[in-house]
Amino acid sequence: MDNTTVKNRQPFDDYGSMEEAMAPESFREDKDTDEGQLFLTPWQMIIRRFFQNKLAVIGLVALVVMFLFCFAGPLFYPYSETEQFYFDKDTGEELRADSDSEALVSSILQSMIPPSKTHILGTTKLGQDMLSRLMYGGRVSLIVGFVVVLLELVLGIILGGLAGYYGKWVDGVVMRLVDIISSIPFMPLMLLISALMISMGISPRYKIYVTMVLLGLIFWTTVARMVRGSILSLREMEFMQAADAVGIRPRNKIFRHLIPNTLPNLIVTATLSLGSIILMESTMSFLGVGVGLPFASWGNMVSLVNDNLVMRDFPNLWVPPGLCILVTVLAFNFVGDGLRDATDPKMKGR
Repeated sequence: MDNTTVKNRQPFDDYGSMEEAMAPESFREDKDTDEGQLFLTPWQMIIRRFFQNKLAVIGLVALVVMFLFCFAGPLFYPYSETEQFYFDKDTGEELRADSDSEALVSSILQSMIPPSKTHILGTTKLGQDMLSRLMYGGRVSLIVGFVVVLLELVLGIILGGLAGYYGKWVDGVVMRLVDIISSIPFMPLMLLISALMISMGISPRYKIYVTMVLLGLIFWTTVARMVRGSILSLREMEFMQAADAVGIRPRNKIFRHLIPNTLPNLIVTATLSLGSIILMESTMSFLGVGVGLPFASWGNMVSLVNDNLVMRDFPNLWVPPGLCILVTVLAFNFVGDGLRDATDPKMKGR
């Protein structure tokens, strides 16, 4: 086709008449461009990019396996976390702590026996099944992580949202509170509170609830700073100016328009915080601040390594909980990094 032909073309040369050009069929997208194209919503794009990250997928699979092990495993395992086992001196038969008390008097506690068919990971100093305690201890560590993250999200979103939206003296009060809490020496405080709980006679079973509340009250500051910074930039955008013009209430502006726009960052922050909280709970239980004996958590199980004999001759007592902590924290970090990369538009195509 020469230049003359191009110049002499009429607007409707591709159609028989103007009526055909204005027909609805003429406005459909060209089949050549429509075929093979996949149109995704923003959330579908995030999910797709997440599953393209191999480490994130490995972390997700590891977390699913760990959750099944800790929450479904005890349903099919015959022993509980506090149950003790004995040997009958006369018959050699294994007895449980809930057996006849007269028979237990003449029995020997199965303390730190090696792995066997009946006790796959052996038993502890108190004659408790190690694998059972590993599953129940994982429940405690994972529940602590999720409850603490939920508390810090609630406090951080509310206070950070108010500080970012209202600014002025509200922002000043909230940020000074954040500075004060961030400057508190955490571990000495927890050791002091643990000593107070012991002096007050609080049961080891309930110490973990106090621990969760304290962790949530201390670690919300990171979420508050993140939410405040995001809202400070979002509140000047056009959609918020439109919300002002319509007359939407401040409460609805914060929790229906501003906070949802920070949701991807909140998801990433929460996921990364889970690993840190589980590690912190394990450290606290190791130091005797968290869950106390006879109840299990991964932290107080690892604390057995304080005994040189156990560390040298009984690795079955401290290596499994240590590996569980390592795998779980790494898995949460892998998933958090994958979510961060998936929600970051700058990472597209990398």
